[in-house]
Amino acid sequence: MPQPLTLLCIASYEKGQEFMREAKRLGCQVVLLTLEKRREANWPHESLDDVFYVPENLSLQQVIHAVAYMARAVRIDRIVALDEYDMENAAELREHMRIPGMGATTLRYFRDKLAMRERAHEEGILVPPFCPVLNYDVLLEFMARVSPPWVLKPRSEASAIGIRKIERADDLWPLLDQLGDRQSYHLLEKFVPGEVYHVDSVIAGGKTVFSEVHKYGEPPMQVSHGGGIFSTRTLKRTSAESKKLQSIQRNLQKALGFVAGVAHTEFIRADKDKHFYFLETSARVGGAYISDLVETATGINLWRGWARVEVLGEKYKLPAVRRDYAGVILTLARQEHPDLSAYGDPEIADRPSKKHHAGLILKSPDPERIRELLQSYGERFLTEFSATEPPPLEKPTD
Repeated sequence: MPQPLTLLCIASYEKGQEFMREAKRLGCQVVLLTLEKRREANWPHESLDDVFYVPENLSLQQVIHAVAYMARAVRIDRIVALDEYDMENAAELREHMRIPGMGATTLRYFRDKLAMRERAHEEGILVPPFCPVLNYDVLLEFMARVSPPWVLKPRSEASAIGIRKIERADDLWPLLDQLGDRQSYHLLEKFVPGEVYHVDSVIAGGKTVFSEVHKYGEPPMQVSHGGGIFSTRTLKRTSAESKKLQSIQRNLQKALGFVAGVAHTEFIRADKDKHFYFLETSARVGGAYISDLVETATGINLWRGWARVEVLGEKYKLPAVRRDYAGVILTLARQEHPDLSAYGDPEIADRPSKKHHAGLILKSPDPERIRELLQSYGERFLTEFSATEPPPLEKPTD
């Protein structure tokens, strides 16, 4: 009788609990590697065969040493990074230990914004004009050819962290001086105003087996840098926008060599020419309750789907998919525990609870009803709850 697979899950942040539960339900041995400061986090200990805690800020070499020492007693068959910031370590561990899965080269297409843009551009997928921050003559030529504004983006950060908007060429050079030796870890890109979309997918055997298209209320960069209300909703599945983005997403993931897992991919529809431009992709479940959004609309839990793909591979079968529509609205709140009791519409499916945040998850068979509610709630949230904080310049610590 074959031994059950042993999955090593790496999580520097508290997330992925449903992945671990599903892996255990599938008969796997599940081991968690997390930070010492996450010892009291809400981990699903009933589904974990062991937990290893390590200090924060270990070097890659130290992580390899720690996992190799662990492997003397624990046979590891798969390594899964449950958070964006653990992906490089997981890829290097797979390479070092010769474990199946995404290696360091392929991972660059899902973490390095420069690599993913270059590959997409090579495959004929539209991307905003961009330039690596390496050779200053090339930068000068780019700025002479591509009119401002531009955005200076870290190549390997998540969300809008570290992004700076630049209106004039003279504003760029002081920023590069501040970055010093870190400037080559950035790219410069044309700022394209428009509406931002995200596509959330499950991929098995190199094929997209499930995918949902969503549209943000305001661009995440605008909310992150200017404050306001975050919202997103399921796009009408028969719309031309949805069909176009589904097609681009399938071609993109094939071009990037994605074999198995989940993907969260963002596109922008430019105000000027109405074309869709690829912004970024990642081999993870999207944050800000996007997994809840997808499950509310379709019944498909992305964390569980990811676990099943990881364990079953090409044998994965997609469960029955529901065809409702959902929306999420969320804001940083002035109140520690905002009172949302005045929100009583029957479309409210869930009320996420998090300190200094106000949020609702909506569900309806009618996508237009979701859009109307998000617009109405957004205006109320601004008045009743919304607070602002400085835009993030580096990754969060909690």
